[in-house]
Amino acid sequence: MIRAKIHVTLKSGILDPQGRAIRQSLETLGFAGVTDVRVGKFLEIELNQDDPAEAEAQLKAMCETLLANTVIEEYRYELEPQPSQHAS
Repeated sequence: MIRAKIHVTLKSGILDPQGRAIRQSLETLGFAGVTDVRVGKFLEIELNQDDPAEAEAQLKAMCETLLANTVIEEYRYELEPQPSQHAS
């Protein structure tokens, strides 16, 4: 089993109104040192897969097809092998 941690964010240069609103709110609350905020998504997916290359191929297809809008978003991910759970 492999766990994937996926980060999806807007591409550089794409307006992020939610991030801008958060930055302005932080400034209003006295956090004057914040110059930019970018908002994104974080997903964790467990794959019933032992082959990292196959898991990566599946994950890339998932991101390209559904999880990220690749016109305006970029994604990155990490794969973490999970220990097998055997019943005693």
